[in-house]
Amino acid sequence: MANGFETGDDGDDRGLLSDRIRNALTDEIATGALAAGAALDEQQLADRFGASRTPVREALRQLAAGGLVELRARRGGVVARMTPERIMEMFETVAEIEAVCVRLATYRMTPLERSHLIELHDLSEPIVEAGNFDAYDSFNRQFHEAIYHATHNGFLAEQAIAVRNRLNAFRRTQLRQGERLRRSRDEHEAIMQAIAEGDGEMASRRMRAHMLNAATSLSRFIETNKPA
Repeated sequence: MANGFETGDDGDDRGLLSDRIRNALTDEIATGALAAGAALDEQQLADRFGASRTPVREALRQLAAGGLVELRARRGGVVARMTPERIMEMFETVAEIEAVCVRLATYRMTPLERSHLIELHDLSEPIVEAGNFDAYDSFNRQFHEAIYHATHNGFLAEQAIAVRNRLNAFRRTQLRQGERLRRSRDEHEAIMQAIAEGDGEMASRRMRAHMLNAATSLSRFIETNKPA
């Protein structure tokens, strides 16, 4: 279990604290340190993290939105039952959606959108060098969502974001496995190369592999860190 966080509890600090609480709980749920059905009492979590109940409540709300927690009126929540098989099915689904998105985006993105994607990718290098998982998770979300919007298909982008939101927690956790940060960026590099060459089919295959590699990394992380 993580230790409490020492930080302010007003304004932006409260938002930052709720993110840190959410991330800590996400890792514990993913590894089984918090088992399915485990109670998540708001006051107990507030005491543990040295916070008020407001950022705890927000963290639980975000976890519930991702399907990791089931909220109970005025009682906090419980860890949802999510089998490894179900998680892998979700990754398989998102891999196919992202493969479609990048194929369309390769052919439809504007020069400005391509420039923005390149800029995002370049900015990720120092993040990887610093080993900053949370910053890379934020970048990763921006990178993939830029591709969704570059499809110029609003409905497809909406569906991709909705499915991604269900997997956000696990997509973050898999970054902690071994050299996954570096490998993830290298895989983005390969996708970017295919986009630059105008090869949507190659970009699609590389994106699918990228997502399935993320699923494999998550599986290894869970196996390595599960409680004895």
